Amino acid sequence: MPCAILTMIEKYGGEIMYIKKVNPYNIEKQHDRDKLHIVERIKYLFDEGSFTESYPEDYQGYDGVITGYGEIFGRRVYFYGQDFTCMGGTFGYHHCQQIIAIINEAIDNRRPIIGIYDGGGARIQEGAASVVGCAEMFKANVKASGYIPQIAIIAGTCAGGAVYSPGLTDFIFTIDKISNMFVTGAKVINKVQGTDYLIEELGGASIHSTISGVAHFCMKDERTCYKKVREFVDILPPCYSESRAYRISRYYEKDLSDIVNLVPKDNQEPYDVVPVIEEILDDFTFIEVHKDFAKNIVVGFGLLGGITVGVVASQTLYKNGSIDMDAADKAARFVQYCDCYNIPIITLADSTGFVMEAEQEHKGLIRHGAKMIHAYANATTIRLVVILRKAYGGPYILNGCRQLGADRHYVWPDAEVAVMKAEGAVAVLSHSQLAGLEGVEKEEFLKEQLESYKEKYMNSNMVLNRGFVDGQIKPQQTREVLYQELIRLIGKPQEEMPQKKHGNMPV
Repeated sequence: MPCAILTMIEKYGGEIMYIKKVNPYNIEKQHDRDKLHIVERIKYLFDEGSFTESYPEDYQGYDGVITGYGEIFGRRVYFYGQDFTCMGGTFGYHHCQQIIAIINEAIDNRRPIIGIYDGGGARIQEGAASVVGCAEMFKANVKASGYIPQIAIIAGTCAGGAVYSPGLTDFIFTIDKISNMFVTGAKVINKVQGTDYLIEELGGASIHSTISGVAHFCMKDERTCYKKVREFVDILPPCYSESRAYRISRYYEKDLSDIVNLVPKDNQEPYDVVPVIEEILDDFTFIEVHKDFAKNIVVGFGLLGGITVGVVASQTLYKNGSIDMDAADKAARFVQYCDCYNIPIITLADSTGFVMEAEQEHKGLIRHGAKMIHAYANATTIRLVVILRKAYGGPYILNGCRQLGADRHYVWPDAEVAVMKAEGAVAVLSHSQLAGLEGVEKEEFLKEQLESYKEKYMNSNMVLNRGFVDGQIKPQQTREVLYQELIRLIGKPQEEMPQKKHGNMPV
């Protein structure tokens, strides 16, 4: 690694700015902003002594970015990181070319790549050349998409059009009180709209991890962030063709007798689904993604018998697990990612329907829900579904049912599969009879009809008897059954699809 920083000299060669080495790294300047310098970040991110920089120490074309590769738990990972102390970490043309080169090298070697963003956007002094460089960098991000995992760490400001580079990656890590992402800055927006946003209120880590959904993780500090990134990279396959499911199997039995106590018998009583996921997966392996965004659905990665799996689960603590636009987007993107890298998907369904709000309808709930259907139906990776308590109406489908292509679809003993809740169904089916009744007579009739409907329809008998699902399993069997299905399905033949360039997800 070089021990010197390159700073700008006032000379242009055509449109591209040249720089040369004159001073040591200005680490204290970065510390004054309560941030680690890029050389320190590299040390925290990679195994000790494993990082190799792309360019030699005396390289005269340093442009505020360090690129190279190192090891994370012994596995090679490629890297680029911006040096904010050099021209504010701005994206110059040469700066972008160095990033493009390392992305292409990662593609050639089929290994993940991590980028640390800490800069002020496109370099104004270079004019259009910096914009051209950004466009070429975006093209490289898209080229890598679905081929190798791309992880972005926002360790400062990422502004303007350049923010689309991390936006094109697979997962974005932010750091509380340090990360800021925005297309248009607070000063400009405040002037145009007459508002008084602070930069953190416009594009801070909290905003993007809870409201916009741009960020997948929000960490409390830098060191915690780099530790989490290391754990996260380790659980992912290195490229689309090297799924960990084909390499590792370390199954062990777990006592799941307490799992029934985690899920209330009353299917309208909310509960936290995360402990249920953790019971099913290998101990201490579940990493939740998008934890603070669209909380009515949980997505994340973990190991089952040493096999990397993706999990999608209804979270009844929020909106009773009902699906809204953000939840559908969150699940669809996650399912699509898992499919890109042949990561098996386990879905735990427990949902009564969709969020019933006019605003949801007006803003395109149909379109957003269709994304979730498209993602599941288009996936060819292993897909396993378990209905824990209920799946009413649309969510039976949106949770990746067998009819959308799930390889195995199971229900727990008391699970209910129906078109809708009993109250709504009886109101429709017995509308004319109810209209002619009043008082006690109406109440007794309604009670009788509700009981009849629940007995006849609010169960899993029909889907079991007609073979719409593969069977009923006890909660305590869930881990073992899912693992055995994974082993059976590894290497399964791909479903034949009509020849086409690609589908058209309703984005």
